[in-house]
Amino acid sequence: MLPTIQKTTPKSSVRSPIFSITERLLRRFSIDEYHKMGEMGILTEDERVELIDGVITKMSPIGSEHAACVNKLNRLFSSALPSENATIGVQNPIILDDGTEPEPDIALLKPRDDAYASGHPRPDDVLLIVEAADASIDDDRAIKLPRYAAAGIPEVWLVNIPGRKIEVYQIPVGVEADAGYKIRVEYCLGETLTPELFPHVTISVADVLP
Repeated sequence: MLPTIQKTTPKSSVRSPIFSITERLLRRFSIDEYHKMGEMGILTEDERVELIDGVITKMSPIGSEHAACVNKLNRLFSSALPSENATIGVQNPIILDDGTEPEPDIALLKPRDDAYASGHPRPDDVLLIVEAADASIDDDRAIKLPRYAAAGIPEVWLVNIPGRKIEVYQIPVGVEADAGYKIRVEYCLGETLTPELFPHVTISVADVLP
């Protein structure tokens, strides 16, 4: 059975209602200010937040199926990719621009000797991002995908846990709010998929879904 292939327009993702709040009521923060809040203890490591367009945004709690999916992905990529090919980041920050620092579930990064101790990865360091989504599926499509595309992230996998499939997005196009991915491919149970930059790696959808 062949995967469903769809071409999408940059408008396929739209901003969340949070960004429709009157702009003058928002105090947007830079990456430096956001990090300073962490250093000062204003934000703690226990708080599940991300910086999106300068807005400190709460993330959904991680359910057991979400956690299992991330664990499976980490195990699959770790066994398939030697460390000299990629560094695997698990729910670690990536700086997309001066006001956006998401924490994707899985990120395949260009290997660096210091393992990014000198600074969080930037878009040019990212080879693939994978987000596992259950209750957050709509937010991931509407909020994160356009920002990943605007930053030039070459490929994003969205593991649609309720839909029992993996959505693959490739070829970023557009800028800022109009950014999106030109190609969207859906892989269902019984199918396999391969990262664009790692053609020797084959992942089974069944091995990813909880």
